[in-house]
Amino acid sequence: MAGPSYREQPCNIEAEQALLGAVLINNEAAHRVTGFLGAEHFFWPVHGRIFDAATKIIDRGQIATPTTLKTYFERDEGLTEVGGSEYLARLASAATTVINSEDYARAIYDLYLRRELIEIGEEMVNTAYDADIDEPAGSQIEVSEKHLFDLAEKGSHEGGFLPFKSAMTAAVLAAEAAYKRDAQLTGVPTGLTDLDELLGGLHRSDLLILAGRPSMGKTALATNIAFNAAKARRYNGADDGAVVGFFSLEMSGEQLATRILSEQAEISSHKIRRGMVSGDDFHKVVRVANELEELPFFIDDTPALTIAALRTRARRLKRQHNLSMLVIDYLQLIRPSGNNRSDGRVQEVSEITQGLKALAKDLDIPVLALSQLSRAVEQRDDKRPQLSDLRESGSIEQDADVVMFVYREEYYWSRTHPKPIRPRKDETEAEFILRQQQWNEDYQREGRAGEAEIIVGKQRHGPTDTVEVYFAQQFTRFGNLVQTDDDHDDAGL
Repeated sequence: MAGPSYREQPCNIEAEQALLGAVLINNEAAHRVTGFLGAEHFFWPVHGRIFDAATKIIDRGQIATPTTLKTYFERDEGLTEVGGSEYLARLASAATTVINSEDYARAIYDLYLRRELIEIGEEMVNTAYDADIDEPAGSQIEVSEKHLFDLAEKGSHEGGFLPFKSAMTAAVLAAEAAYKRDAQLTGVPTGLTDLDELLGGLHRSDLLILAGRPSMGKTALATNIAFNAAKARRYNGADDGAVVGFFSLEMSGEQLATRILSEQAEISSHKIRRGMVSGDDFHKVVRVANELEELPFFIDDTPALTIAALRTRARRLKRQHNLSMLVIDYLQLIRPSGNNRSDGRVQEVSEITQGLKALAKDLDIPVLALSQLSRAVEQRDDKRPQLSDLRESGSIEQDADVVMFVYREEYYWSRTHPKPIRPRKDETEAEFILRQQQWNEDYQREGRAGEAEIIVGKQRHGPTDTVEVYFAQQFTRFGNLVQTDDDHDDAGL
């Protein structure tokens, strides 16, 4: 009976020998390959050590030859097994030309990737056979996907310098696209005219932070921006808007969809959830839902995601549906990847913000992350938020390209000036009605009912300023504020 077959891992020892020989004969060969090839990519460990030693000598401005390397390998057991210092001379004698060295190096690197694939596959099999009871199968799939994506990045992104011509071409193409658009934006439109004018849209590879105190409307604003971007892509074509991925770590996908439905149908989300709608309104909800379900808008409401899992899922959506904008609600609910929870919350948030910025650059998309504010803002007379109010503000402020705050005077005014709900003692009904009317007038004027501010506290690409927008609280809807010469009249969108 035939015994079990034995398969060697993919390798090409002759190619490794030929490349090392080329480096030892002409050090120019090393300069051609060190941008993507390292010692760990060689199958024979001794070959990796020879390559590493040669490149270090060359980096010091010295010449790497069998003679100069000899002293570093006199006690190397691996080299002794293949002939000692004489092996270095044999490598030089079997050298390929400098012209062919890059082809040999790429063959070596390709075989290294194949060996890594085998290792990932074996780890997947062994983990599946001996899985921990606390680790679900879905978690193992995400870990395996992460390993595969990381390996794919190694194979496709070699990095290094690009000629300025390439960067200049990309800049001109972006300017041309902005010129051809009616709104003259280089980034993804938010649907808010004044904000788009200030930011120029949401730019690719940017990390944008949207912060605010609880109940200030930051989730509503992020949802509105994401919806407007998806709607522009759906109806204006691939040159406008974005395919949106929304990580809702706080709200469920159903709650998020209800908010968008309420906004577009102009029916209170409270009434929709409780079924307090008329027959006509219900038909309107159904009609709007049918229109919205075709939008390129994807929701992931998995709670307590790690930054690694979030990155893996975003890359998957990029591959499957050409993701072009990512929203995360909210930053403090993301868990760090490693076992570094003992390092403190500031270190954890730093890892998360750095990971989000790297993801924005990797996928070449804008990443909009929501963030909480500290209670310090509540202690000031002017409660407009500042950069220092960000929780763990150091890392967030440093890594973000744009930091925006949502502020509504209406929220604070209504708490310090409660609305009259019943007559005072010895107050006539006419006096009570008059007092209610006066409150409504003050609410519109001093409380700035229906208005909100988007404060751009940091912008790496342009100026900082404050944008006034319209806010319909019953629909959780932000829109462009129509102002008159006399006052701020919130005429809506």
